[in-house]
Amino acid sequence: MPDIEDVRTFLADEHGLAVVSTVQSDGRILSSVTNCGVVDHPATGDPCVALVSGGGAARLTHIRRGSDVTIAIRRGWRWQAVTGPAEVIGPDDPADGVDGDALRLLLRDVFRAAGGSHEDFEEYDRVMAEERRAAVFVIPERILGNG
Repeated sequence: MPDIEDVRTFLADEHGLAVVSTVQSDGRILSSVTNCGVVDHPATGDPCVALVSGGGAARLTHIRRGSDVTIAIRRGWRWQAVTGPAEVIGPDDPADGVDGDALRLLLRDVFRAAGGSHEDFEEYDRVMAEERRAAVFVIPERILGNG
């Protein structure tokens, strides 16, 4: 069985590209492609799979309602999947100890962990704030795969 460090290595290939799935209020699954990375949760220090999400993304509504999240990563015929509850930290989802400046740095950390790079982080910060982007942390309760 893979563990979170295996997931970290697996995500580092192809810039963290993965499929993120949540459960909608009617029970149907919503999936989308995004970039993810493994970072330590800012409150617990435990490693989680994290991503940056647009403030208006449907997945945030599902997570706020209590949907578990599955992150599925495929590299050729190899795959890994991480499932667990998730927490949103952003301008519309404040967290203890994460003020505006800490959120700005947290979004950068998640972006970098997901394979992102940027030539102008001041511009990046401006866009993140304008789009009310949030960090999503998936607590890995179950990790499966053959990768």
